[in-house]
Amino acid sequence: MTFVRLALCVVGVYSMFLLWAIAQERLSVPFKSLDGKSADKFKSPLFMGTCQSALSSLSALIYILIRRKSSQTLSQSLGLEHIPTPPPSPKSTSNGVSHSEKKPHHIHSDKPNTRYSRTALLLRYLQCSIFITSAAPFGFAALSYISYPAMVLGKSCKLVPVMIMNVVLYRRRFAPHKYLVVLMVTTGITIFMGFGGDSSKKGKHGGGGVGQAAPYANLIGITYLLINLALDGATNSTQDEIFTRHKVTGQQMMFWINVFCTILTSILSVLPLPYIPVIHPSTDGQTELAGALNFIRNHPGVVSPLAQFAFTGALGQLFIFETLQHFGSLTLVTITLTRKLFTMLLSVVVYNHKLTKGQWLGAAVVFAGISVEAFVKRKDVHAKRVIQEKEKAKIKSL
Repeated sequence: MTFVRLALCVVGVYSMFLLWAIAQERLSVPFKSLDGKSADKFKSPLFMGTCQSALSSLSALIYILIRRKSSQTLSQSLGLEHIPTPPPSPKSTSNGVSHSEKKPHHIHSDKPNTRYSRTALLLRYLQCSIFITSAAPFGFAALSYISYPAMVLGKSCKLVPVMIMNVVLYRRRFAPHKYLVVLMVTTGITIFMGFGGDSSKKGKHGGGGVGQAAPYANLIGITYLLINLALDGATNSTQDEIFTRHKVTGQQMMFWINVFCTILTSILSVLPLPYIPVIHPSTDGQTELAGALNFIRNHPGVVSPLAQFAFTGALGQLFIFETLQHFGSLTLVTITLTRKLFTMLLSVVVYNHKLTKGQWLGAAVVFAGISVEAFVKRKDVHAKRVIQEKEKAKIKSL
């Protein structure tokens, strides 16, 4: 069952975010106006984020309500109220004395249980939302100073900040093989990107204009990228902490994080913000919401890719949070990073592209890293089954 769930998550993430990437690329090129005399780019990333997060929270809510048990309240279904697990019934022995009487439980009633605190949980959700809302503009701004391949290369090392943030923020430790997998996957994708041909190194989103003319352009772009990666790592590690500390499902987390993201981006979109580098780069004096609605009225062709961007992003998040809940952030990041690599490999088969020997080496290193993770997981599952069978045998013998 674990393997089937992981396979469904991988297929869901790959398929939805492949369509999502197509929509995102379409949104990055100019759209013709109604009169056909001009073409302009859609420059409202906060509005795009609001559309996706609003639809994501709605899809998560629908999923939760469909899977909701009749005995659950709405608060319990949304993960705001912990459902206590009933204690196991005492088993009587031959002399009429129960096992629970033989081994009395020491209950410290004077120590309040804050593990399932609603306030603490909502604050964690808000923390994730702030990280997500802050990370996107820095990633977008980095493209003004560095090339798109450099951006992809930096993003391919996302496994490293995720692990670092888990260790730094929450003092979490990982099994030794996890560090090996992170090293192999990051090294493999770096080799794959670094040994690409000239066409792949040019990219279509190269930093231009001001970015190339500035003397410290690369330094600024790398700084923005590092901030983006650090915020992404903080987001994933905080999500891991929520699953560890609170009894919530992936869809409950998805709902609340996207609700807070929608509120944050909506507030930022309607505020008459002045020119702020990265956060609000517009200089026309309009709010972002007014600018986005005005662009949609004059360029109706943007509606279709914008809807595809929001819809596929919402469905893709269902699979992402399912992966987070059952397999953790490192497995999720491995899936999202290798999706890009598998897409490239698929294009080799479909369009007869040729890879260099270095790229094939990078692909082999990535596959080897994934194989290590799969082998260890399978070994752990087998060991757990053996332990469970032994425990069942002991219970039957009592």
